Amino acid sequence: MISKLCNALHSSQVSWLPAHEFAAQWAAEYGVDLIDDDLPNPGTPRWCGLPNDDPQKVIALLLRASKAVLHDEGDQQARAEASKAVAGSADWTAIAREADQLAEFRSARPWLKRLVS
Repeated sequence: MISKLCNALHSSQVSWLPAHEFAAQWAAEYGVDLIDDDLPNPGTPRWCGLPNDDPQKVIALLLRASKAVLHDEGDQQARAEASKAVAGSADWTAIAREADQLAEFRSARPWLKRLVS
């Protein structure tokens, strides 16, 4: 399931669910309960004090990465919505046509160019 979701996405898209499912799969394999276990935040003294082979240390890091992906997915959604709002806010074809006409007008009349005095 995870690989199917990842393969369906473009390289710039992020999806939280596959990242979280990956972390949950590791947690299940090592008997770490994502809800009940008090996992330390990565980088804290408590986390740093765990042995490197402690499953809680790795899973805490995976869950933090999952939260970062969730944040990125939210940003991605907000950018997409903003893009749609900008696209719908004006008649961009008319604006481009007007800019082209103005450029042609100025190009045909170079003597109209303002000079700094």
